[in-house]
Amino acid sequence: MVKAWREKVTIPTYEVGKPEKNPMFLEKRVYQGSSGVVYPYPVIETISDEKEDKDYLAVFLENEYIKVMVLPELGGRVQMAYDKIKQRHFVYYNHVIKPALVGLVGPWISGGIEFNWPQHHRPSTFMPVDTCIEENGDGSVTVWVSEIEKMFHQKGMAGFTLRPGCASWKSRACSIIVQTFRRHSSGGLILPSLSMTSIKVCSHPTSMRSLIMENEPFHRSPSLRVLTTRWIIRLA
Repeated sequence: MVKAWREKVTIPTYEVGKPEKNPMFLEKRVYQGSSGVVYPYPVIETISDEKEDKDYLAVFLENEYIKVMVLPELGGRVQMAYDKIKQRHFVYYNHVIKPALVGLVGPWISGGIEFNWPQHHRPSTFMPVDTCIEENGDGSVTVWVSEIEKMFHQKGMAGFTLRPGCASWKSRACSIIVQTFRRHSSGGLILPSLSMTSIKVCSHPTSMRSLIMENEPFHRSPSLRVLTTRWIIRLA
């Protein structure tokens, strides 16, 4: 059985400062080998030195083998992924939200699984996104996170799907199927862009061996004018 629900969680957090009130164009800045342009996004250049407890409305997804926590308020990232059989986190779980100013517009945090469009460490990686829960006919449940980014007006989505009874006790193999796609908000052609998934795994050697990714390359759908990719995380 798969279930999904929203629940308030409290996480120690180092708050970020207020965005700069004046626009910063940064046309000539090079950011990790790509363009550093951020307009019309505001830039944040300060982070508090003190942490305090902060409430987040998380979305949980769980079946017999895996429990996942998604934080829509922090870019829709997978903050926690837990193996219920081996009783350990198979993706690095950061218990504190402590941003560093290495993101395209400032704040960025390590840990979990981060989804990026139209380029790496996307501008909204530390901003709220839309979310919904979809119950599928086969008993699986999908949690969708999505946004229309402001730079190129493309829509990006990531869907986390968990299936019931997806593995036997013998193999202890479970999977999360994640699909991402993006389209231009006007319905026109897709603009050139980069989609990157940043995954932080646990440092324990056996945890490293248990994480197996299967990736399918981008697929263009002429009818929907979208690019899609799918990858699967399996626990060996």
